Amino acid sequence: MASILGHFAAGYTISKLVKWKIPIGLSILATLSAFLPDADVISFQYGIPYENWAGHRGFTHSILFAFVWGMICSIFFKKQKKVVFIIIFLATLSHPILDGMTTGGLGCAYFFPYDNTRYFLPWRVIKVSPIGIENFISERGLLVVKSELFWVITPSIILLILKGIFKK
Repeated sequence: MASILGHFAAGYTISKLVKWKIPIGLSILATLSAFLPDADVISFQYGIPYENWAGHRGFTHSILFAFVWGMICSIFFKKQKKVVFIIIFLATLSHPILDGMTTGGLGCAYFFPYDNTRYFLPWRVIKVSPIGIENFISERGLLVVKSELFWVITPSIILLILKGIFKK
C-alpha cells in the first residue's frame, strides 16, 4: 500500500482542486476518505485471507466502494451535492489507484463485485509501505517516503501551486 502521507496528499489535493470554495469539513472528509479503504486491514485480525473479497485490497479498494461512499457522504451536505460526490468519490478512489502503483502486495479488486481479480496499474513506481507504524519507522519506511515525495507529494504541491497561480 501507499503510506498515510501519500494518501493524505492525494485526498487533500483533490479537495482543493475544485473551482468553488468548499467548507473545511469537506476537505477533512475527503482526506479521511482517501485513507478509508485501508480499514480493511482489520481483516488480518479475523483471519480473513488477503485474497478474499473482504481481505486487504478487496472490496474497499473497488470503484463501486468509492462510488457508494461518495453517494453516502453527499447526502449529508445541503449544497453542491454533485461537487461533494465527485470530491469524495475521487478522493476515495485515489487510494486504490495509488495502491495499484505500488511495488508490492496482491493488487486491488477494482471491479468487485463483478470480478475479485487483483490488478496493478502498468506504472508500479511507488515503493510499497510496510503495514504498521513500528514497521514504517525503518529504512524501508524512508524509501517509501522518498518514493512518495517524488511520485505523489511533489506533484500534489505543484498542482496546488498551479491552481493558486491560475485562480480567477
